[in-house]
Amino acid sequence: MNEEKRGLYLVMISIHGLFRGHDMELGRDADTGGQIQYVVELAKTLATQPEVDQVDILTRQLSESYLSNDYNQPEEKIADNASIIRLPCGSLHYLRKEVLWPHLDVFAEEAMRYLKRKGRLPDLVHSHYADAGYVGNKMAQVLEIPLIHTGHSLGRDKLRRLQGQGLKRATIESHYHITQRIETEEQILEQAELVIASTEQEKEEQYGFYRNYCPERMRVIPPGVDLKRFHPSDRKKTRQNSNIWCELKRFLNEPDKPMILAMSRPDIRKNISTLMKAYGESEELQDAANLVLILGTRDDITEMDRGPRAVLNDLFLAIDQYDLYGKVAYPKQHDSYDVPELYRLAEKSHGVFINPALTEPFGLTIIEAAASGLPVVATEDGGPQDIIACCNNGLLIDPLDSKAMAATLLDVVSNRAQWALFSKAGLQGVHKHFSWKSHSEIYLQAVQKVLSHQGELN
Repeated sequence: MNEEKRGLYLVMISIHGLFRGHDMELGRDADTGGQIQYVVELAKTLATQPEVDQVDILTRQLSESYLSNDYNQPEEKIADNASIIRLPCGSLHYLRKEVLWPHLDVFAEEAMRYLKRKGRLPDLVHSHYADAGYVGNKMAQVLEIPLIHTGHSLGRDKLRRLQGQGLKRATIESHYHITQRIETEEQILEQAELVIASTEQEKEEQYGFYRNYCPERMRVIPPGVDLKRFHPSDRKKTRQNSNIWCELKRFLNEPDKPMILAMSRPDIRKNISTLMKAYGESEELQDAANLVLILGTRDDITEMDRGPRAVLNDLFLAIDQYDLYGKVAYPKQHDSYDVPELYRLAEKSHGVFINPALTEPFGLTIIEAAASGLPVVATEDGGPQDIIACCNNGLLIDPLDSKAMAATLLDVVSNRAQWALFSKAGLQGVHKHFSWKSHSEIYLQAVQKVLSHQGELN
């Protein structure tokens, strides 16, 4: 199967969610989030490196009348030598990740058939999330190549937090199949040559709950941000031609006030309810700034899954309870190209980005905001601690303390001198610590070390 030695051939696996390389539908549902953007950007950047010959991302093939036909295409080129390869996964129906487990053996078989057709053995397989880790583990053992894994989020941490919310173990098991996920993660940690974490907190505290935790085989490599897409506004240009700006103005009585921007999936863990309480109970904050909530996309809320529907229903009730009409924008639709513009609109207004999540493994939105010159207020959990320590571009908060959240937001939007310091420091920090170029260079150093060790064993 191997050809004469050329540059590296890297295979990545990312199975769940709506996966394509353009116009990503991030936030459309609970499975289509930052992981997809991370994998695509990593593959694109690695493909530009001289050591790399080809990068393939293996994901599942989907065919549904309500989905774009893009997700049914067997191959999508995302760079000169990088492609998304879509393979059958037992069903062409779009299934949420928690019910994919019975179909993963089929996906693994299809992946092996694809590599046989390609006629070249990859140098390694890099899995993303537990479902892909299950497949990657099987492939690595059969092909006798190294497995690299990125968890993105972890089952033990999720179980702990769900139980903290009062859910019974039986309820968690029936919906999330959490035992199977955790046992798969244990097997991955036992077999993987390298496990990549985004933060020291993830490496030491979240993975530390696993019996197969081995810090010697782990490496912290923070994700990067596309600095060509995310950058500050050109203050000489007006906002009049921006579609998303026109959409926001429909909601707001005073659209030129500073903007408090939140952007996430409509997921209970993103803690939009506490943000609404913080804003709704502070007349001073309402006078100082508008609240803009970008919570994925939706057509008909009644057709959404129960979880996102509940989050949005609570949002609408809070707007009515606190009488926030004309002060809160919550558009139904936005495109991927609107996302950088949203950060720039908030930056131009001297606003602030907030990530109030209960738990945040990394926080890609925080470095996107930093790259846009927009100060941040973020949860003191997980990744934001590392990012703000590097960039000094904002303040950390207890995500459950609504009064402190409101006071911190008000402080950032009201203190122009501090705002300017946060904005400048964020720009400097993100260029130094969180570019995709630096991420890919550190990644390849770690990969070469794994491959060198593998060669010594052989």
